[in-house]
Amino acid sequence: MIGRSDVEAAWRLIRPHVRRTPAIELSAGALGVAAPLALKLESLQLSGSFKGRGAFHKLLASKVPAAGIVAASGGNHGAAAAFAARALGHKAEIFVPTIASAAKVARLKDYGAVVHQVGAVYAEARAASEKRAAETGALVVPAYEDPVVFAGAGSVALEFAEQAGFDTLLVAVGGGGLIAGCAAAIGESTKIVAVETEGTPTLYEARRAGRPVDVRISGIAADALGASRIGVPNFEVAQKLVRESVLVSDDAVREAQRALWEELRVIAEPAGATGLAALMAGVYRPAPGERVATLICGANADPGLAV
Repeated sequence: MIGRSDVEAAWRLIRPHVRRTPAIELSAGALGVAAPLALKLESLQLSGSFKGRGAFHKLLASKVPAAGIVAASGGNHGAAAAFAARALGHKAEIFVPTIASAAKVARLKDYGAVVHQVGAVYAEARAASEKRAAETGALVVPAYEDPVVFAGAGSVALEFAEQAGFDTLLVAVGGGGLIAGCAAAIGESTKIVAVETEGTPTLYEARRAGRPVDVRISGIAADALGASRIGVPNFEVAQKLVRESVLVSDDAVREAQRALWEELRVIAEPAGATGLAALMAGVYRPAPGERVATLICGANADPGLAV
């Protein structure tokens, strides 16, 4: 199981290639949250989400063949993999499900990737991508179920901890790469809370079952948080270091998106606003004096729909 030292090593490797994103600290009452709140605007990361950290780490830590890379994604990981591949001079083929937003597909093409829309859900796109990689010999860049990828993702937690003081970090969960990386990075000293939508409860159900299980995916965040099962190495880290797991409604996520825009002029996709939604809706209630923080971790949305 990876730990803080692995995330620190990943951060050193990727630091020249990723953006140090801003953190802001808000007084109690801002965004409808009773406690003081720190936000990490990882939505301003290169390619529009935290995923760039893991993608760069995978490519920099691997030998990339002439065939380039193949990745499957709800959109954000694909954009990150395509961006990193272009930056490092590699070919990229990206497989996305048919529910991927038009904005995310357009971004993939802008980054020079060959894009394949296959299947109704992420799992079907992933199967098609793995078949393609076997045919071409390309490097598979997993969206989340790879310690190399989530060690890179965890660098966001180390950076955030340098910028703001907090006791608790709320992290949105899809396949579990971000929360595994963040937990490995700072989970020994910081309370890590997993937040998922009611339609994408992969970690929540795995914790109830004591093991990864398949779940039916639906709802507002299905494209980005749409893994149907938590990753195995991700779950191993989460079981040890994630203290709590909560669910939020689609309506709560929409309200968080709206508040981010109206109060801060920050556009966030549904997955990017999920952690904040738990605080605004009171699903997670900070104790008196508890310093809370969350990641605004993705901005690849149509601005007209995000607000």
